[in-house]
Amino acid sequence: MSVHTENIRKVTVRSLADMKRRGEKISMLTAYDYTTAGIVDEAGTDVILVGDSAANVICGHATTLPITLDQMIFLGQAVCRAVKRAFVVVDMPFGSYQTQPAEAVASAIRIMKETRADAVKMEGGEEIIDSLRRILDAGIPVFGHLGLMPQSINKYGSFALRAKEEAEAEKLMRDARLLAEAGCCAIVLEKIPAVLAAQVASELTVPIIGIGAGAGVDGQVLVSHDMLGLSRDFAPKFLRRYADLQKLMNEAIKSYVSDVKTGDFPNENEQY
Repeated sequence: MSVHTENIRKVTVRSLADMKRRGEKISMLTAYDYTTAGIVDEAGTDVILVGDSAANVICGHATTLPITLDQMIFLGQAVCRAVKRAFVVVDMPFGSYQTQPAEAVASAIRIMKETRADAVKMEGGEEIIDSLRRILDAGIPVFGHLGLMPQSINKYGSFALRAKEEAEAEKLMRDARLLAEAGCCAIVLEKIPAVLAAQVASELTVPIIGIGAGAGVDGQVLVSHDMLGLSRDFAPKFLRRYADLQKLMNEAIKSYVSDVKTGDFPNENEQY
């Protein structure tokens, strides 16, 4: 059932905080283009993430590292033109905030000015806290991201579950507290034990959004291409496929090719 967005108020930072207080789960999906963003928004999704996962599902890269700030802004512009209700978050890509706080602020300001998004998202805890605070001081809402951080994949060496060991779990908890105390409006936890994620969500007052982090958090995020069945090669345990659009598209395109080859398309009613 679709939601008539013109009758519903825009989701804001305050809306997300209120949802956490009420115990209402937050839904979050990715979008990278105008058409998809409009559909995701109309369906009632609370948060739309213009993710650097576009490097994988749009550009075909093996990691998120190659996508640039200019490319993220281009995608964010398309998404924001379509969205009426959802809260739009744009990922800050690798290299746009890890060096100096001044560069991080400049990158975040470009994203906000040029896309008209509602917030940016950054990966990391203590290591990026100076840059994150400067961005928050500039009046820009920030989503944090802990656990499996795809921009650090070369350090990890794999996409395996994170924070299994006590030391890493304790660091994640410290980082989550640090992000919340700094003023992040939400934190994404990716691919960590469900018990740990639930502990973070129960201790902190900011919304905690999980992906592969169990049900004990305040909301869930998935990549739209994955949950719609457009990408078949990616099949982690946490992914639920709600459609098989790859099959539907393949069948439709085969029918089109066949109709063109046989001369069935266009017919007399499909020409001027």
